[in-house]
Amino acid sequence: MLKRAYITTPIFYPNARPHLGHAYTATIADILARYRRAVGDEVYFLTGVDENTEKVARAARAAGQETGPYLDSVVSSFKDLFSEKKLNISYDQFIRTSDEKVHWPGAQALWQKLVEAGDIYHASYEGLYCVGHEAFITEKDLVDGKCPDHNEAPEHLKESNYFFRLSKYTSEIKKRIESNELEIIPAARKNEILALLEHGLQDVSFSRPADKVSVGVPVPGDTSQKMYVWCDALANYISALGYGRTDDTLFKKFWPSDVHIIGKDILRFHAGIWPGMLLSAGLPLPKKIFVHGFITSGGKKMSKTLGNVIDPDALIVEYGGEAVRYFLARHISPFEDGDITLESFKNAYNADLANGLGNLVSRVMKMAQEHHHPASVPMFEVGTPTESVGAEEGMLKDFNIQAYAEYVSGEITRFDKRIQETEPFKLVKKDKAAGQKIIAELVNGLSRIAELLQPILPATSAKIQDAITANKMPDQPLFPRK
Repeated sequence: MLKRAYITTPIFYPNARPHLGHAYTATIADILARYRRAVGDEVYFLTGVDENTEKVARAARAAGQETGPYLDSVVSSFKDLFSEKKLNISYDQFIRTSDEKVHWPGAQALWQKLVEAGDIYHASYEGLYCVGHEAFITEKDLVDGKCPDHNEAPEHLKESNYFFRLSKYTSEIKKRIESNELEIIPAARKNEILALLEHGLQDVSFSRPADKVSVGVPVPGDTSQKMYVWCDALANYISALGYGRTDDTLFKKFWPSDVHIIGKDILRFHAGIWPGMLLSAGLPLPKKIFVHGFITSGGKKMSKTLGNVIDPDALIVEYGGEAVRYFLARHISPFEDGDITLESFKNAYNADLANGLGNLVSRVMKMAQEHHHPASVPMFEVGTPTESVGAEEGMLKDFNIQAYAEYVSGEITRFDKRIQETEPFKLVKKDKAAGQKIIAELVNGLSRIAELLQPILPATSAKIQDAITANKMPDQPLFPRK
């Protein structure tokens, strides 16, 4: 039976060019989307950018540009990184929250539902505002007077805004998460949000004065206020599907989402505020929220000051987009923080790809080209010596992308070992039939490896299958040694 899957990344802040964290989130989402398509599911994959934020406006001013042209330039850098020639992210829609036709109607329609539920009220607020988080925070969130995530002191604001009655939904959100109706993965993140819910959620400011923010969606019925960033941003998951517009076919077809893929720094917004909004509006909650960690470099957070920032574009120029995808899948844990250095990337590239996969493809297809004749020794007549399919597919269903990549790596190593043990290139000269049978077995196995690699290395997988179909070595090495 055909299943439907709606997979989303968070919408990224386009206040600067995309970094390796953006590349990681988009890549693991793409791997899951490609896997679901490969098993026959109907997939809708959403990514995009969160443009209605004050830090984006500040970045534009700092660059000496108007907000619109600045955004267009930065957004183009995201689309370029995600393009087929680089990371090859197979999204179905790239949403921009500045889009007044696609996003604004849904955001405003959702606001109106909260109003109808009696959950929007007007009040004054005085407190600390972190521009980095685009959120009001408290003294207990600070370390040495600064936000620990952004290393900046918050601003002290006193404003009259609209508030969302989030506190009303604490117990219901808690119940949905505890029962796994809203499943938070991994368990450590589930426990983290449940601990927060134990203390109770607070009502949150859902608007800011229009004269104090330069971007944002106008509050329905009150142009003196603009919708506050998280209220606006979280609505993207349904506005992209047509919620609030005349044509809401996609919304009816794909909501609720199968999984929101997010970084750990925005868990409380997605597992606290977002479920509260949906409950207030009478809409189904997402099925899962998959929370990954951060990428560090040399054990430290990447920063220009430390000089340890690794640019994904620079890696792609040197090694190719497929190599970057592979490292992110194979060497970064999906559940904890992961580390990368230029040295570790190069070592992994040479070991896993140039000397591993690339060498295996070259050796097998050289033997096939010289000694294997598919017409006389059909591949289906010799079994593929692999384990059952179910085990590795279960890894992707559990979001353990690293374990899946390690499994495929193990298959590559196993076939290399089989070549060393059987030496079919020698055997075929002594016993042609026996040698051809082993070569056919290896070609079969290589085809299976290409199939397994398809979600992670789609272009490489296609090249391997093309080589097998043509029964010849690839014209160029898949991964030249660096």
